[in-house]
Amino acid sequence: QRLFFPSQKPKSELVRTSLRLLTSSAYRLQSECRKALPAEPSPAPDMQLVTQQVIQCAYDIAKAAKQLVTITTKENNN
Repeated sequence: QRLFFPSQKPKSELVRTSLRLLTSSAYRLQSECRKALPAEPSPAPDMQLVTQQVIQCAYDIAKAAKQLVTITTKENNN
């Protein structure tokens, strides 16, 4: 099942909060992944820290996606 979010601002605060978490986590994930491939000649990143941050970002993305599915499923069933 695909979820479609219209371009106008969602009325539900829960949806807005989940979308903010999803968006911010995606940006953080992109930033952390860039750290794993530093431009020369910068020092090598702490790969253990980068890996932990990537895992946390991925978890936050999954959490936000689950929240959105739960919220929209409830709203569609009402």
